[in-house]
Amino acid sequence: MRAVLALGFLALLAFLAFLGGSTLLARAEDAFGPPSPQLNTFQRVRIGLQLGWRAEALRRPVDPAAAPVRFTIPQGEATSQIVSRLWQDDLIHEGHLFSNYLFYTGKDTQLQAGTFQLSAAMSSVEIAEALLDPTPEHVTLVILPGWRLEEIAASLPSAGVNVTPEDFIRLASSTPNELALYAEMPIGSTLEGFLLPGSYEIPREADAIALLLTLLQSDVFSSTMTPELLAGFQTQGLSIYDALILASIVEREAVINSEMPLIASVFHNRLDIGMRLQADPTVQYAVGYDGRGQWWPSPLTAADLQFDSPYNTYLYAGLPPSPIAAPSAEALQAVAFPAASPYYYFQAVCDGSGAHVFAVTYEEHVANNCH
Repeated sequence: MRAVLALGFLALLAFLAFLGGSTLLARAEDAFGPPSPQLNTFQRVRIGLQLGWRAEALRRPVDPAAAPVRFTIPQGEATSQIVSRLWQDDLIHEGHLFSNYLFYTGKDTQLQAGTFQLSAAMSSVEIAEALLDPTPEHVTLVILPGWRLEEIAASLPSAGVNVTPEDFIRLASSTPNELALYAEMPIGSTLEGFLLPGSYEIPREADAIALLLTLLQSDVFSSTMTPELLAGFQTQGLSIYDALILASIVEREAVINSEMPLIASVFHNRLDIGMRLQADPTVQYAVGYDGRGQWWPSPLTAADLQFDSPYNTYLYAGLPPSPIAAPSAEALQAVAFPAASPYYYFQAVCDGSGAHVFAVTYEEHVANNCH
């Protein structure tokens, strides 16, 4: 009798265990989908039971208030090492549980190399999904010193920004009120010269307005346009807008950054006596695209120097109507704090180094010509 009762009890336990196990397996499949066909029966049962039991841990983030961080997976890194780093960075609750989840779903062989935006506010399941797609939410846009708006626009597709060059140019060439940085910006002015050189993190799906706001409101602009720099412009009798214009010319003239303060001094000296700037880059800007793949045609021809445009500083005195390019921090510093010099002329030396030779008088300037 006792043996019969014991057998019955064991059978009941076995039934309950089967029932409970079936429930956990069903819960795992409901939560995470069917197991990978690469698993054998023992693996499906063993891992399925764990995932069914610990499903909530995989769906609960480590820290709901955490900020995004960059996580890079090098080409060829083992899944075990990836999981170990995720756990060390406090992005997942348990490395072993996460590994089993990847193995159960087959994602362990699908993780991609690349740089990802992850966060402890994401669940382990969300992190696993993110690691299957190396396409970042943000892309890096680099603006080089001396670029005009059209050159910035041309770089957008290769940077991965979801704004067409045409849309960028259209908006940047007719600045709406929300993009006007200073009250002194002339009505209808473009953003030429305001998109400073630097590296910018841009949301991949940003539209043209969001892109320009990101560029204008970035740390690059605020860290460059310091109170000290603005005070330097004021000392030189320049508004911010005029300082950007002059700095953009200095940027295009200088090949060697250390010469920028001297080049700026020449232009300051010329402006002080009402002498024309006669700066080649302003003519290059006016002439525009030369049909040979260049926005800055060189050398300039005699006809180019007679090109009738308010940007042609050989024909018109004073500053051109707007900046002509993106000035670097060095060019802006040179305009705010130019060298004290007696020079009114400069030209490139004849050795092709990019350096310049400076002169006080026109006669000295002519004598410096290459022969």
